[in-house]
Amino acid sequence: MNRPSRILFATFLLAGVPCLGAQQINPTIPPLPPPPEEPAAPVALAEPAFDPYHAAKSVEVGTFYLKKGDYDAAIDRFVEASHYQPNLAKPWKLMGEAYEKKHEYGKAVESYKKYLVLFPHAPDAAKITKQIVELEEKAAQESSKPPSR
Repeated sequence: MNRPSRILFATFLLAGVPCLGAQQINPTIPPLPPPPEEPAAPVALAEPAFDPYHAAKSVEVGTFYLKKGDYDAAIDRFVEASHYQPNLAKPWKLMGEAYEKKHEYGKAVESYKKYLVLFPHAPDAAKITKQIVELEEKAAQESSKPPSR
């Protein structure tokens, strides 16, 4: 470094340029609060989110719960699968089976009907239609029974 540049550099340092000095923090002054965060959007299953991988996994796990006898967990997974892939018929059929095993015949009928709407030419359509008629009769008998105490 030559003499004029040293003098200029020293003058620059002595002038107290803030960008070269260390940041001074006054411990008596509290720090500013963080900026307000935007509220997170509620996670709801209102809008379908097309995700075939998670739909298939939900059907697989729901089938496991159905075979295990945990019908509520199975229904939850089938509802989740229908959210991830709304036009998939399989979760509706399996949901109908779960509701039927829970003796909730009205919901089973709704699920089976949704299955037939999504898959009208299903190989088991005649069997499911017959099942719907039987379940509607059972639901009518259940609703005509006096409530048990």
